[in-house]
Amino acid sequence: MTAAAYRGVVLLLWALAVYGAISCRGLFWDGASFLVNIIDLGGFHDFYTARAHVDWVTQAPVIAAAWLGLRDLHLLSIVYSIGLFAMPVGLYHLALARARHDPVMLAIVIVIVATVYLPTSFFIVGEYNAAFAAVTTAMTIALTGWRRGDAVLLCLSGLLCLRSYEALVYLGPLLAACILWSMRRERDPGKRLLLAVAALAFAGAAIVSGVTIIDYWSHPHFEKVRSMSFEFWQNLQFSVPLAGLLFCALLALVRPGLLRGRWPIVVIAITSAALLLTPWYRLVSDYSILYPPSHYLARQAAGLLLAGLLVCLWVHVAWRNEAPHVLAVLREPAVARRLVASTFALFVAATIPDVALTRLWTGYLDRVAALVNHGEGIIPTRSLPLAEWPDKLFAQDWSLPALSAIVSRAPGRAYVIADKDYLSNPPFDPSCGTLPRLAGYRWGR
Repeated sequence: MTAAAYRGVVLLLWALAVYGAISCRGLFWDGASFLVNIIDLGGFHDFYTARAHVDWVTQAPVIAAAWLGLRDLHLLSIVYSIGLFAMPVGLYHLALARARHDPVMLAIVIVIVATVYLPTSFFIVGEYNAAFAAVTTAMTIALTGWRRGDAVLLCLSGLLCLRSYEALVYLGPLLAACILWSMRRERDPGKRLLLAVAALAFAGAAIVSGVTIIDYWSHPHFEKVRSMSFEFWQNLQFSVPLAGLLFCALLALVRPGLLRGRWPIVVIAITSAALLLTPWYRLVSDYSILYPPSHYLARQAAGLLLAGLLVCLWVHVAWRNEAPHVLAVLREPAVARRLVASTFALFVAATIPDVALTRLWTGYLDRVAALVNHGEGIIPTRSLPLAEWPDKLFAQDWSLPALSAIVSRAPGRAYVIADKDYLSNPPFDPSCGTLPRLAGYRWGR
């Protein structure tokens, strides 16, 4: 069962990544503006230095494609999306591979993918997707044995995370501490040096993140982000599995013996069914919708959940002698197999909302393309049904000019412009929200 679950998760993860890339999901929200800036400026869009390393890696494929002469905006959008998806999915694949021989570890990593990555990855342009994946991979490498190549991978992960995302202010010290703990019995001086560099890089990531948070604390965008931190519950893809997992965890801590019975399976089955059905909740209530922007709202809570799950990984590996009763029960072969099976079912359920939203997204792109390919000049949003279902799930006022230019067969002939002053919802980067040029480019042939 463990091997089948591992292969199933990896296969579905890559299938979702391919589907998302072909559907140009990288253009969602900020992504369209970022791609326009990459093309018009002819280089990396790394305006935010504290996240620059992730931007360099994920934007390199589309920059290379443009440099080689590719001028089809549709294909460039796919290449851009491939870069954004391939980084986190590849890292999670590596984490799953390292954990596959330990059922409890594998189950925890599957939970991370199902509750941290999938519920926040519609906003795939967010650097946190790659940062969270890199931290997960680094933790699994640190806890699963040593070769010289493993130490090199940890160094590379640390360098990537050095400038990746503000959540490293707490994830960085956690990884640095785990690496130092794991190298305590290492005698090879070469490996010790590499591991020390990796630990230093993760500690440095915490410093970079901390300085960034202090510098931008009073920035209007950061103030708005902080005010929305507790609205993660609006993301049904995140809050539904979180509630089920918290209930299971509480049940296991209070009555570990129940893990040998059917109760955990029943709870996860109900949670999985509730998660699988989320795309259809709006048929009952207009307020119970899957809302892609809520992926952005849930990222901070997802980072804290990730930290808790990584601590669970560390405790499972480190606490072997005189372990608590709950750990001893979880490690029983029969219980561990059921745990893997249950988490795999939760992961499969989590893929359904992702597919449903991606299908709606492709329809939205087609409608925006039809507007600009049949229109001319400025097309004001007041004449469009963008505030209605399903377009309201994807429309963002200041990124509309960029998106409408990208999907146009004649960029510059027509733009969709929101009737706003951008004071209430300004772009973080002033270069975003402007009218793009895209000279020499077009959508399709």
